[in-house]
This record gives sequence, C-alpha cells and structure tokens, in this order.
Amino acid sequence: MAEIFTPFLTAFILAYALRPVCLWLEQRRLPQALAAALSMLVGIGLLLGILSLLIGLLRYEIPLIKAQLPDWIANTQAWLGPKLSEFHIDVDWGDLKASATQKITEHINDNADSLMSSTISTVLMSGSSVIAGFVNAVLIIFVMFYLLMDWNHFFSLVKSLVPVRAQETVHHLAMHTDGLLSQYLRGMLIVISIMAVYYSAGLSLIGVKGAAALGVFTALMIVIPYIGITLGLTLSTLSALLQFGPGSEIIMVLILFGIGQFLEGFFLTPRLVGERIGLHPVAVLFALLLFGKLFGFFGVLLALPISAVSLVLVKYFWSLYTQSSWYQK
Repeated sequence: MAEIFTPFLTAFILAYALRPVCLWLEQRRLPQALAAALSMLVGIGLLLGILSLLIGLLRYEIPLIKAQLPDWIANTQAWLGPKLSEFHIDVDWGDLKASATQKITEHINDNADSLMSSTISTVLMSGSSVIAGFVNAVLIIFVMFYLLMDWNHFFSLVKSLVPVRAQETVHHLAMHTDGLLSQYLRGMLIVISIMAVYYSAGLSLIGVKGAAALGVFTALMIVIPYIGITLGLTLSTLSALLQFGPGSEIIMVLILFGIGQFLEGFFLTPRLVGERIGLHPVAVLFALLLFGKLFGFFGVLLALPISAVSLVLVKYFWSLYTQSSWYQK
C-alpha cells in the first residue's frame, strides 16, 4: 500500500508547499494553469538544485579521497608512529599505503561521472524498475498540477463528504493544522537560509574546499532531526581531514558545528519555528524510524511535520476523552 500512496502523498505535500507561490502568481492576474505550471517549475528547479548539490559534493569528495589518501597516511604515520613505538607496536606503513591506494584505485574510477551514473542506476534498480520510477514521477507531476489548479474545489469536495454536524470541528482542526504547518515551513526556510550562510562562511574561513556546497548542504539537512547535522558534520570533517590531515583544522570544524548547533537549537528554531510542535526527542526518533520504514527517505523528511499534525488530532481526542462523563465518573 505504501508504494501506491507514496506518489499521491508526495504530490499533495509538494502542492501544499508550492500553493503560496501559485497564489502569488494568480494575484498577478496570471491564468490558473500558467500559475500552476510556473509554480511546478519553481519546485522542480529547487529539487534539481539540491540533487545537483549532492552530486557535486560526491564528485568533489571522491577524487579528493584518492588524491589525498597517500599524504593522509604519511601524516598519520608521522603523528601515530612514535606513539605506537612506545608500546612496541610495529606497523608496516609502506604495505598499508600500497594496499590502501590499490583498493581505492580499484573501487574509484578517475572519472567521477561514471561512478555517479552507476550509483544512480543502482539506487533506481534497488527499489523498483526504471519504468516504475518514471511512471511515478509522471504521476506526481500530473497530480500536483491538478491539485494546484483545483485546490479550493478539491477541499470543497472533501468538506461535502464530512457530516454537517462535524464540519465546524473538522474546519477548526484543519485551520489549526494549516497554521502549524505554515509556521513550520516558513520558520524552517528562514533557519536554513541563516545556517547556510553561517556554515559556508565558517568553513571558508577555516579553508575547507567546497565550503559553500558543504554549508548549504548541511543547512538543508537540518530538516532531518539528528541525522542531518550528523551527515553534514561527517562530510565537513572528512573534507578537512583529507585536506589538512589530523590537526587544528579538525578542531575548528568541530567548534564551528558545535556553535552552529547551539545557535540553531536554542535561538533560531525556538524563535522562528516555535515550540508548538512539542514532540519529545524519543517521539521524534520513533517518528523517523516509522515513517522512514513506510515511505523511505521521503518519509524521513516528512516525519516531523506529519507527527505535528498527528499531535493536533491526539490533543483533540484527548480533550474529548477527559471531558467525557465516562472519564470524569
């Protein structure tokens, strides 16, 4: 069932995120069809930009690993060798360097484009066939276009399915949920923009190559709690380690990310996103595992906002339960 519902869920969420853009274009007296098409182009352009950013990082990091590995092993030997000698541990660094270089050469081609194409084809073939992936992409675009065009008509039909006596309650919950998600999306966009500038500038001052791409990628991954910042820190530390070896630059990267986490976690997110979601860290981890299992990587991205929506319903039903005569008696 997840394979069936995932394209429709994806189309609905993308249409919801792009609805403000579509409304802005319609207010400029553009036809609905043209406004929906331009909004979709904006969304697709952003997704392709994020994907190209990730591919660019991999294309930069992988050849750098191969080029810097011998120097990194030599630096490690100079730093670790005397310490191992104190414990009478002998390491054949020449054999280690030759073996590691041979393994890297076997698994990493000089042409990063061929490596990326093989990786992408493997990802596509692992979950489903290429044809199924293409059909899902076309389905998402088709559904998203008509949702953007007929957004109000679609929800008027949904409203007609709700019993008249429950319409006021459902409308109240829908408005509460919409306000929560709107606050979340706007706040996250501002936080991502600020942190992208912070990480890019900080990594540039340290001297890490590809600082702008690493900074923007790390800021974008903030939307995935815990996992995103860990991934960004790992890539930045690996890049600094391959460039400079074990030294003060690694410590500077760790300090940069520590300050960034403090700034984002204690100031930006509470002030700009707000604490209205109110999920316990254990609940966040559970949501990541649950939605990741159901909908894959896309489910991980949506775990937090979907959990916030679920929390609205849970609080409502809890209030009904605590106010019931059965509970009070």
